[in-house]
Amino acid sequence: MSTTPGAAPLLIACALGIEQFALRTGGDRGSADGPVTVLRTGMGPGAAERAVTRALAGPALSGAAVLATGFCAGLAPGMHPGDLVVADETRDPRGTTPCVGTELLVKELSRALPGRTVHTGPLTGSDHVVRGQERSELLATGAIAVDMESAATLHSAVRAGMRPVAAVRVVVDAPEHELVRIGTVRGGISAFRVLRAVLPAFFEWHRSLLLPRR
Repeated sequence: MSTTPGAAPLLIACALGIEQFALRTGGDRGSADGPVTVLRTGMGPGAAERAVTRALAGPALSGAAVLATGFCAGLAPGMHPGDLVVADETRDPRGTTPCVGTELLVKELSRALPGRTVHTGPLTGSDHVVRGQERSELLATGAIAVDMESAATLHSAVRAGMRPVAAVRVVVDAPEHELVRIGTVRGGISAFRVLRAVLPAFFEWHRSLLLPRR
């Protein structure tokens, strides 16, 4: 992978082995403008917090931009497996973490995945898989999607030092398309294929952070 000498690193955090596999086998990693680490945190907010805190404590990633990614549950009617969610903020009981470069991510994801719907809005955190009525309750708070790690990942990242953070998730199930197990039905396969194609957009986001401000 060719990188710009001295460029700030990028940490891409996901929870599951299948998500890490999709990210590592998809896209052109040679287009990155700095060192890229794909970190598998493990499932749940506690695991994400521990893994990200530990990774950012090391000198190699101390100044890294952080992007949380992987699968999520869509909350809004009309969402479909394979849709993309770009968070403008993440939420959990500790508060909200604003995301950086949301509009650029939407533009680059639309370019990388033409025809895929990209949703933008708050991404909320949970410590368990959300089903049924709880989905409607979370939608009523204004959130458009939920996952277990993004909010903890971004909270831990900014707690470790000021840095750009973002969250991009792929809908693997939605109100009309509840998924029992990832990879066993068409929705899971569709989400996996989408996740394999997101790296170029992530690299453009990271590259934009390295440009001098005017």
